[in-house]
Amino acid sequence: MALAVPGSAALSSAARAADADAAVNGGFESGLSPWTCTAGTTVTSPAHGGASALRATPEGSDNAQCAQTVNVRPNSQYTLAGYVRGSYVYLGASGTGTTDVSTWTQSAPDWQKLATTFTTGANTTKVTIYTHGWYGTGAYYADDISLTGPGGTTTQPPTVPTGLRTGTVTATSVALSWTPVSGATGYSVYRDGVKVQSVSGTSATVSGLNPSTAYAFQVTATNDAGESARSATVTATTPARSDDGGSTELPAHALVGYLHASFANGSGYTRMADVPDSWDVIDLAFGEPTSVTSGDIRFNRCPASECPGVESDADFKAAIKAKQAAGKKVLISIGGQNGQVQLTTNAARDAFVSSVSKIIDQYGLDGLDIDFEGHSLSLNTGDTDFKNPTTPVIVNLISALKTLKAKYGTKFVLTMAPETFFVQNGYQFYGSGKWGGQDPRCGAYLPVIHALRDDLTLLHVQDYNSGPIMGLDNQYHSMGGADFHIAMTDMLLTGFPVAGDANNVFPPLRPDQVAIGMPASVNAGNGYVAPAEVTKTLDCLTKRTNCGSYPTHGTWPALRGLMTWSVNWDRFAGWEFQRTFDSYFG
Repeated sequence: MALAVPGSAALSSAARAADADAAVNGGFESGLSPWTCTAGTTVTSPAHGGASALRATPEGSDNAQCAQTVNVRPNSQYTLAGYVRGSYVYLGASGTGTTDVSTWTQSAPDWQKLATTFTTGANTTKVTIYTHGWYGTGAYYADDISLTGPGGTTTQPPTVPTGLRTGTVTATSVALSWTPVSGATGYSVYRDGVKVQSVSGTSATVSGLNPSTAYAFQVTATNDAGESARSATVTATTPARSDDGGSTELPAHALVGYLHASFANGSGYTRMADVPDSWDVIDLAFGEPTSVTSGDIRFNRCPASECPGVESDADFKAAIKAKQAAGKKVLISIGGQNGQVQLTTNAARDAFVSSVSKIIDQYGLDGLDIDFEGHSLSLNTGDTDFKNPTTPVIVNLISALKTLKAKYGTKFVLTMAPETFFVQNGYQFYGSGKWGGQDPRCGAYLPVIHALRDDLTLLHVQDYNSGPIMGLDNQYHSMGGADFHIAMTDMLLTGFPVAGDANNVFPPLRPDQVAIGMPASVNAGNGYVAPAEVTKTLDCLTKRTNCGSYPTHGTWPALRGLMTWSVNWDRFAGWEFQRTFDSYFG
């Protein structure tokens, strides 16, 4: 017995010595770095330990989250702990590779310890730890946050990836996927021996290719210690452009704008015939439902009493035909700020298809734009896989859009204009989360976009009227400059793990499917940027020059173009947005 006790003590000490605190500046003694906070500062009182603590105040749709990404070891157990004060304060970890965890307190008038444990997945080398409050509940405090477990130092590069294979091949792009590599934190894709893309997941789409051309691809795995050797080569030959699944005949770079067709505001009414030729896609705003859940969409043109100078139906239809003869596309946009659409039943789905078809046929339109905002789309509790959604409003919308695409054929133009909350915010949060408590609308457009990516002509996310959104650099980006547009667009063209899950990656879209949504003027919406910032955005994304602080993951000269709210507001501002587009793309 006397011999056994020292041995046990020595073993316990060795086990403890192997553990470390992976959190950096968990006591906030060095300010906020490296924490990324949407709304936070350090204070000297109250402080749990040391001289400082975090104070953050949720406001509006912001829960005042502070987060940092730390290195961990695969297949290892960690304990996350910290001290908090306030109402509804959360502490959690995401991207664990197994089950993400969180713990919370409803009320902590004095310092209260929160703690939870998790085990990392076989391929997990980084996790994000966070604390946040709850909407409208006042300031909260956090201090002495720690993540205790095996140190995350990586000693050698990962092994060579296997299973590299091609997926969808178009005239200008090749989709690739491969088998995950244990210990890898990212992957690099090589085309004909040159690195063209870096991704975090096990799939990528290489775009900007030439039709009728053979290409060779390889992939490597990377981590903090370096890069693996290259994988075996796979080859793919792009088809001729005529084989690329039904062209919608958009120009290489397109300008998209919304035309106020059913309502009046301070921008004034613009007749269809008066829209300049620079506008390649004109979205008629808006078709709206007879009730939120009816699915019955009606398009009522603005009456002369509200819109002086409005043209007759005959002149309106004639102007649409003239635009189409000039190669322009005219679409009906469904939804908008006031048009909530929830297809909760099969009957609503069928009514949507029937009523939208009637509008398209009545005016001879080229297709449909989905501008669902507010509470139109949300995910039911437990619906956590964007690739296999189960929520009726999501499933029915996907079905309705596929039916319309099948009805009108390959020339049918399908576009979407979601807000950042419904798309890029899915990098951090998806639906109500595995444990509930999140806004169920988070990332709710992702399953719709993913299910229709082969039918989708354009995705132009509204990079305006948005709160701060975390980019792939794990930093929050706010409206008002080129960096926001660069970061948001890079996420669409690179792909991203949904809710931080490296095993559940939203694949990148082709650059010809992506346009950047911006307000036309300061009157049009929050987030206006001056022409110089528009140019900087385009330079960075299409040429990888004139970039700011955000590190992009590629160069996309085939980026389709720009979208704006709206044609009317741009006319009101002297066509500044149109002139910026024309001067850049010619």
